[in-house]
Amino acid sequence: MDAIIIVLIILVVLVVIALVQTIQVIQQASAAIVERFGRYTRTLNAGLNIVVPFIDRIRNRIDLREQVVPFPPQPVITQDNLVVNIDTVIYYQVTDARAATYEVSNYIQAIEQLTVTTLRNIIGGMDLERTLTSREEINAALRGVLDEATGKWGIRVNRVELKAIEPPTSIQDSMEKQMRADRDKRAAILQAEGVRQSEILQAEGAKQSEILRAEGDARAAALRADGEAQAIRTVFEAIHAGDPDQKLLSYQYVQMLPKIAEGESNKLWIVPSELGEALRGLGGTLGRFAGGPGTPGAGNGGGSGPAGTPGGAPTDGGPALDKPTRQQPRIE
Repeated sequence: MDAIIIVLIILVVLVVIALVQTIQVIQQASAAIVERFGRYTRTLNAGLNIVVPFIDRIRNRIDLREQVVPFPPQPVITQDNLVVNIDTVIYYQVTDARAATYEVSNYIQAIEQLTVTTLRNIIGGMDLERTLTSREEINAALRGVLDEATGKWGIRVNRVELKAIEPPTSIQDSMEKQMRADRDKRAAILQAEGVRQSEILQAEGAKQSEILRAEGDARAAALRADGEAQAIRTVFEAIHAGDPDQKLLSYQYVQMLPKIAEGESNKLWIVPSELGEALRGLGGTLGRFAGGPGTPGAGNGGGSGPAGTPGGAPTDGGPALDKPTRQQPRIE
């Protein structure tokens, strides 16, 4: 009985192992290579698959999704004999699991070595400045070469990117100094342009201000002249309507004399020739009002003045105010 139980247990174990080897579940976006007696038989796709146990063997499971592989920096010599370190990133995808298994032993290592050699060929024909400014050109050239070479391996290279290009330290220092000088130059140019524009705008503003100020002064002078003309016209009309006589005009003339002498800068005062006639007319009027009708000297300035002289002329040798009588114009 013990032997039978042992045999049954062995049979159950063999059945379980056979079932496990017979039923193969392949994950989505994956593939499996099946060999029978060491020879390729078929490729298992995603899902449930049945194989012959102890005869068929799964050799390799391959991920069919797009893969990203960064490669370490590689020293590359440019056309002007400068060593730069360039590290790349490859985006690839396995399109044929059978070719990726049997056409190349290690497709990752093969892609890396092919990338390095192709990169050295491309950079060797460029100088440093062109290398730093032609990333798109280098990427396109690398992708073309890699895609053509890896096609027979069942691999499609989707993108190739240069992650970093590091020139020598001395070259980096020189480039930084040059960039700093260029930035300082652009800053100086921009500052000079700003100062020039500011001065132009200030000059334009001053010009417009002077023009507006001159126009304002001209308008103010015109309005002031119009006002003075209107005032003179009004005064003239009022005088003409009042019909003043010679005595009133003489009195107003004498009142205006102190105003003529006003001001600290008036050091010399010239007496007008009409002052004597105005004083004669005013003196005669005041004498008539003071002496009455019977007073001697009353009249048109022909009586005796305060000093007993005809016409009130001074006796101390001063300038005589008697001058030939001139006909005053009548204001109409």
